[in-house]
Amino acid sequence: MPDLSAIKAFILDVDGVLTDGTLLALNSGEQARAFHIRDGYAIRHALRRGYRIVVISGRNEEGVRKRLESLDVHDIFLGVDDKMKIFNTYINTYRLDPAHIAYMGDDMPDIEVMRRCAVAACPADAAADVHQISNYVAARPGGHGAVRELIEAVMKTQQTWA
Repeated sequence: MPDLSAIKAFILDVDGVLTDGTLLALNSGEQARAFHIRDGYAIRHALRRGYRIVVISGRNEEGVRKRLESLDVHDIFLGVDDKMKIFNTYINTYRLDPAHIAYMGDDMPDIEVMRRCAVAACPADAAADVHQISNYVAARPGGHGAVRELIEAVMKTQQTWA
């Protein structure tokens, strides 16, 4: 188990982390996803306690943006080709130390950024390559409370959950 006591920010992928990775292709062309309500609660709770929540995703869907905005997440980067570039720009802009960041990803595009963060976290059902570099593997799969599990573990370690 990594040291969770210094974490001040969570960076999250969407598909396979906040969702189970299933895409429903609707007749309208929109691709719908399901989010877990407990992940949403944990995100809002963390924000209220002063943690940063950042979402970086390769896909760009307006429904995802609206869901995140409904949780009061403001640092949303969708349609990203180079997650490392966004990560570097973000931490430089806000003067964040990667030693204070937990990143949860599930597949190859997340690995480079995960390696830079103090906590490299993944859902239970993440790709094998991601499991190998993760120092925190959630018991729950993506889209089924894995994000809640990570946030709650950090906040309980820091006694900010209650």
